[in-house]
Amino acid sequence: MLKRINYYAAAPQAFELLLKQEEILGKQFTEIPSLGKTILELVKLRVSQINQCAFCLDMHSTQALEMGETYERMIALSAWQDSPLFSDQERQALAWAEHLVAGHSVDDAHYEEMLANFGESGLTYLTIAINAISSWNRIVKVFKPEVGSFR
Repeated sequence: MLKRINYYAAAPQAFELLLKQEEILGKQFTEIPSLGKTILELVKLRVSQINQCAFCLDMHSTQALEMGETYERMIALSAWQDSPLFSDQERQALAWAEHLVAGHSVDDAHYEEMLANFGESGLTYLTIAINAISSWNRIVKVFKPEVGSFR
């Protein structure tokens, strides 16, 4: 396989912005009661599954385990709709992620339901987090860092 460029070295200012965004998301998901770090990691994993990003799956499954996530829930994540292992709030976030990644439009009823469940800040940060991991997935799939090398 062709050795790809070091994307961070090639555009450090751009990547500093992306890393700052990750820092902000991590802080907000901890502070907003309707979210939480578990939802953030589940969303990152599910979006990375959909986008088939091996590097991000490796990274976020490792980080989720370090945070106390269980193997059972991570294994069930691709079939979360049929699994009793996820809370209603987690299901809402995962459904939102799948809806947005698929490129579906958001009708008013769905928007109002999500707003009621997550609040203004929660819904905004959740949507940004979905966009952020989708962006990382696409970047990583172009430049192909070695899976397992994120540490």
